Amino acid sequence: MISKQMIELKNAMKEKNIQAYIIPTSDFHDTETAADYFAARKYFSGFTGSAGVLVVLEDKAALWTDGRYFIQAENELANSGIDLMKQGQEGVPSIEEYILSNLKEGRTVGFDGRTIGYNDAMKYKEVFETSQLKMNVNLDLVSEIWKDRPERPHAQTFYYSEKYSGRSISQKLEMVRKEMNKLNAYTYVVTKIDEVAWLYNIRAKDIENVPLPMSYALVTIDQAMLYIDSTRLDDQSQKKLKEANVQICEYDAIYEDVTKQKGPVLLDPSTCNSRIAMSIQEPLVKEMSPIILLKACKNEVELENTKWAHIKDGVAVTKFMYWLKQNVSSMEIDEVSASKKLTEFRSQQENYIEDSFTTIPAYKENAAMMHYHAKEGNCAQLKPEGLFLVDSGGHYYEGTTDITRTFVLGPLSDEEKYWFTKAMRSHIRLAKAHFLYGCHGYNLDILSRGPLWDEDLDYQCGTGHGVGHLSNVHECPNGFRWRIVPERNDSCVLEEGMIQSNEPGVYIEGKMGIRHENEYVVVKGKKNFYGQFMHFECLTWVPFDSQGIDPSLMMKDEIEWYNWYQNECYNKLASGLNEDEKAWLKEVCKPL
Repeated sequence: MISKQMIELKNAMKEKNIQAYIIPTSDFHDTETAADYFAARKYFSGFTGSAGVLVVLEDKAALWTDGRYFIQAENELANSGIDLMKQGQEGVPSIEEYILSNLKEGRTVGFDGRTIGYNDAMKYKEVFETSQLKMNVNLDLVSEIWKDRPERPHAQTFYYSEKYSGRSISQKLEMVRKEMNKLNAYTYVVTKIDEVAWLYNIRAKDIENVPLPMSYALVTIDQAMLYIDSTRLDDQSQKKLKEANVQICEYDAIYEDVTKQKGPVLLDPSTCNSRIAMSIQEPLVKEMSPIILLKACKNEVELENTKWAHIKDGVAVTKFMYWLKQNVSSMEIDEVSASKKLTEFRSQQENYIEDSFTTIPAYKENAAMMHYHAKEGNCAQLKPEGLFLVDSGGHYYEGTTDITRTFVLGPLSDEEKYWFTKAMRSHIRLAKAHFLYGCHGYNLDILSRGPLWDEDLDYQCGTGHGVGHLSNVHECPNGFRWRIVPERNDSCVLEEGMIQSNEPGVYIEGKMGIRHENEYVVVKGKKNFYGQFMHFECLTWVPFDSQGIDPSLMMKDEIEWYNWYQNECYNKLASGLNEDEKAWLKEVCKPL
């Protein structure tokens, strides 16, 4: 049955002579996790997955999503009048093909250009204009219809001191202007909230688990502007911005101001929203945002802080591991209550702000579903048997963490122990990588996948991603992946100071999921006739569960690395534990 809001949308389209309307899953900044205010696709379709595009026509509608959500989408779209388009499957049309096959010449396609990126809009424009279709890129029908829409995020900001960030606003502006000069750009439009937050040393809790304020920036050769609702700025942020000669402008003023800028104008076409980009009259310099690389290469202050954040986080996760082992046989614990307990341990650490993403707790066969999310009242009870995978992280003033551990809750089958050890080998092989400068993540990925490819097995995702500094937990442009996926932008040369997760896994449907994840920072090694050698320095310190390891399956150097790592965990974490926890940890960290 077609919903009331879909009927209202189609009526609004008819009034404005729009024959196709596109609603993506996005905010105005191409943020990975969007606030509830931007849940328009969910509001009109009823589909609650995190990825998808809804296209509404006069007499039909369709929703595109990927393989993670096929089953969920089928259930949630049932009887809605919305057809499911399974991306990647043979015979499924693209959005453009679908619209072209249903619209006659002279008809109009509309969307809110603030929520659709410039590259996508240009692709639509080329296809639609060739077929004599018109395009209205400034059409916000959502706000007209969604009367009880949640408020747009407006949390108070806080200044992220040089004590943690390592550089002042003025120093960062100088770095940015040097990059602009290399690209012959007079004006630089910054639209990603993590990049604006880095540039102006501001943070806010606009989005759960994402400590960043919704804002834009303009930087010219001699001026700098921050676009944010001014009432949100705390006193310290206002003071520091004024000292750096940054002008404060109202959030929505960006759309008018970009039309007045001198060119050439630098913007990132893969992330800038199309309304901003298509409003600029001056020549465009379409390049990857230079801030991406500047913020990915952490400075010495950021790295020292991050190391301390990981020690605190390691204490919290190790306390959780001890609590879990001690209580799984004697009290009722389910996936959700366990994840809440982990958050409780993190919250006891100094300068904890919030979790860096929603914890993923997955017991036994649930962990085989890589995007499984436990729900209160509908999740697995833990028992003193099998494997329990927990993927979690924390935001602290000192930095951001991301860690996965697979805990052994009781007796394991030979198969479980076999794959637990194989996944451990995969992690270690990559952790030990020694490589020449100039390597990309895809040059090294085989080190991790090798032990599993030898078994004709793979994990169908990347091996790791970049991590921000009190910022987005998934950070471009570095990552580990066996092939280049352009839209991921995670295949750059690995540079000194980049923080990188290493998280190979084994996922066997209906049986188990195993993942071992640490964070590492790229550091320089020796430089000689052959070039600059590089390697990884470990940041994460939480013991791996030795009860899952079969040493007979490991190489000598792998056992040596494992024993070194476990010993370092004890040395770094013991002072943060009570006597019982410390004694237990010493046993856990005994060499193989």
